[in-house]
Amino acid sequence: MLKIDIHTHILPKDIPNWKDKFGYGGFIRLDHHRPCCARMIKDDGHFFREVEDNVWSAEKRIEECGGFGVNVQVLSTVPVMFSYWAKPQDGADIAEFLNDGIAETVAAFPNRFIGLGTVPMQETALAVKELERCKQIGLVGVQIGTNVNQLNLGEPRFFDFFKACEDLGMAVFVHPWEMMGEADMQKHWLPWLVGMPAETSRAICSLIFSGVLERLPNLRICFAHGGGSFPSTIGRIEHGFEVRPDLCAVDNPHNPRKYLDKIYFDSLVHDPAMLDYLVKLAGPEHVALGSDYPFPLGELEPGRMIESSDYNESIKAALLHGTALKWLNIDKGAFEL
Repeated sequence: MLKIDIHTHILPKDIPNWKDKFGYGGFIRLDHHRPCCARMIKDDGHFFREVEDNVWSAEKRIEECGGFGVNVQVLSTVPVMFSYWAKPQDGADIAEFLNDGIAETVAAFPNRFIGLGTVPMQETALAVKELERCKQIGLVGVQIGTNVNQLNLGEPRFFDFFKACEDLGMAVFVHPWEMMGEADMQKHWLPWLVGMPAETSRAICSLIFSGVLERLPNLRICFAHGGGSFPSTIGRIEHGFEVRPDLCAVDNPHNPRKYLDKIYFDSLVHDPAMLDYLVKLAGPEHVALGSDYPFPLGELEPGRMIESSDYNESIKAALLHGTALKWLNIDKGAFEL
């Protein structure tokens, strides 16, 4: 059965020295300190993450994914590369560089990879311009963060970007980053364990309550990590909407539960009972295999939880590829098994 992993991250092997080019720091570079490995380091010397060559090598990814039975990966950059904090044109330059790299990988292996771009969300006009260019170079959508310099995605300044995504038929993948409260919970990896799920719920609620999803019914938008804490707290969110409409319903009069059949989620929830809950809540046609490859907080054997479940073949097919194809608006015949 065709397996499409919608949540995988990739970097170019060589990243320019943005600090020298732009005249200020804070950017990520790769220190290839030994064969097949590199350190992701901010140019102020701060260590971010150790990575292996499966982050940049298409051939290594194909080899590893073949072992998991994954036929196709949807590629997106590592969220730390969003660089929304940078000057807008600098952010646009970084996005163009990253997107060209993803497009080149997709062009070299069109049966194995699908590409999502990144855009400079700190300036909507530039984000739309790069979105249009992404479509021109063969990318089928974009990955964005759950906030833009701590501004919620439902802020009016971002509406034209989402409208452009709908108009151009570009899929949107929302990934948590710059977690709220991160500075207050540095110990025990809490930003990744607690902050990320909350960030994703923050993004979903903002887009619902602001009316963005109501105004853009054809926007194909998917949220990472099974929607974070949103699915498990939809009852609380709905109850808040009902008892305090003066606070929750000021921009959108519709119950937030309405949007469960308008948005997509990846399957990365790490727990069979939670996966079953999500599938029942949103429907299998709104949940797609996503692993967060190649990082350790992801599903280490992509699709294993789905394949080992008691779902019938129809539901498994939806989760393993059907939903992904629908969200990305791609025909199954584009890939050879």
